[in-house]
Amino acid sequence: MSEQVTIKNRYFTQFEKSIEGVALPDNFTYPFFYEPHPLCLLAAEQLQDYLQNQTEWQHDFGIDHFVDGVNVGKMFGVLLVQNDEGETGFLSAFSGKLAGKHHQPGFVPPVVDYLVVDSFFRKGEKEIEELTAAMETLEKSKEYTELQADNRKQKLLAERELNASKIALKAAKKTRKARREEAQQNLNVTEYEKLVEDLKAESLEIHYKDKDLNRHWKAQIKNSDQSLHTYQQQVDSLKAKRRQLSANLQQQLFDQYEFLNIDGDRRDVCDIFKNTPFKIPPAGAGDCALPKLLQYAFLHDMRPLAMAEFWWGQSPNSEIRKHGYFYPSCKGKCEPILAHMLKGMRVDESPMLSVSTEEKKLEVVYEDEHLLVVNKPHEFLSVPGKSNADSVLARMERQYPEATGPLLVHRLDRATSGLLLVAKTKEVHKALQTQFLKRTIKKRYIALLEGEIAGNEGTIDLPLRPDIEDRPRQLVCHVHGKRALTQWKVMNRINNRTLVHLWPLTGRTHQLRMHAAHSKGLNTPMVGDDLYGKTDSRLHLQAAELAFEHPVTEEQMKFDLPPEF
Repeated sequence: MSEQVTIKNRYFTQFEKSIEGVALPDNFTYPFFYEPHPLCLLAAEQLQDYLQNQTEWQHDFGIDHFVDGVNVGKMFGVLLVQNDEGETGFLSAFSGKLAGKHHQPGFVPPVVDYLVVDSFFRKGEKEIEELTAAMETLEKSKEYTELQADNRKQKLLAERELNASKIALKAAKKTRKARREEAQQNLNVTEYEKLVEDLKAESLEIHYKDKDLNRHWKAQIKNSDQSLHTYQQQVDSLKAKRRQLSANLQQQLFDQYEFLNIDGDRRDVCDIFKNTPFKIPPAGAGDCALPKLLQYAFLHDMRPLAMAEFWWGQSPNSEIRKHGYFYPSCKGKCEPILAHMLKGMRVDESPMLSVSTEEKKLEVVYEDEHLLVVNKPHEFLSVPGKSNADSVLARMERQYPEATGPLLVHRLDRATSGLLLVAKTKEVHKALQTQFLKRTIKKRYIALLEGEIAGNEGTIDLPLRPDIEDRPRQLVCHVHGKRALTQWKVMNRINNRTLVHLWPLTGRTHQLRMHAAHSKGLNTPMVGDDLYGKTDSRLHLQAAELAFEHPVTEEQMKFDLPPEF
């Protein structure tokens, strides 16, 4: 990064190592699934060296030690470019803020710098902070807290006395009934009629007392509510004003974000997101590394050639981000923006669109007239996808046109290989589904992890939910996540890798991959996990064992596959 310091006003960084003989890419990188171009690897290496040795700013990334807090680790990006003089170099950026600032030496500026002194955002924040302070002062005032306490006390006393009155009414009614029944046996007609009249008068009197008590407490609570309401109105008014100010400030901020593409076309962020499921931009849209890099390149007549983004530092608590690993751009925030910014450029095709599965063989491990067990190959869908109709289900429907019911009893991820259970009738399907629901069907997976892990066996309990801003990724979430349990056992350690057996006790999406990679799980991604680790020839995860009761013959069935890796 030495060159970056000397010409940092232009942010264009020359390579410190020779790049002679390294071919430039033909197309720009498809940002959502890629392997970094050799020049991007070289640029990232140079940037990482700078991060390790610079002294211009201070930020504890939590490398090799734990830091309690958020935004510890950071996503960085490099953009391979040619400048207006035909020189090849790169630009650098970070997502969000770094060391509390939008600007740091050597990194391209943000698309919108809303943190500058006297900016509309700073002024709006100050107004909101003043409203919040006024609201908190009112909520903590002696008068307001005493009125709240008195209101609660009045309602509690009312509830107690009115409940006691109801109980007394019921008891008196029961007593009167008993007295009438006894009088019928022991009194003459005249005496009995007089007693009945006395009991009616007694009933009226106790009912009038109950109504008086209800009126008394209704008036008391009304007065208490009115006194409290006067203060509550002021608090609610301040909250409503604060909400409106926040919404106005957010809209004003969105209005500042305009993104260019190579043809010079501009679109604001609200227009970009209006046809997405979000309808409005999510928080932080436009502050990620790649939009910053492309915007700067377009503004300064630089031609983007390729990109790469990597994580630097401690992993977040919920996501899986490994120090030094390359990751695709996020889909929720970046995909709509990048669709506009990359328009007009030659971009690599998504690998998912060019995957051919015709050569994939679907091996039948077992078959009878009721069901079959197949061995699904890796990189093959269980059910048809958006861009690929070929799948286990499609082939089963063609092969067994007379079959009834949904056929597939369960699924495996596209990247996972192994045993799948197929039912030929809806009755068998329902019976097998019931076994899954009762968790009597046993499944064992085998996985190869990237490093050597501590311990030999255990159970992982980490709740999971979808990352709605970056599907299909999952997050660990202790608030909204569903419980996910996995048992594991080490089978072998060789060449700095670990072979493990995994038993999923629940069936959450990407459960095994998340539990392997997360810092509070095994903290070691599976080899070839392109979502949570590094790409390889394949994901090294295989459904290797399946055991269940045959729903017709009631025979205990068990199938094992030899490891494929």
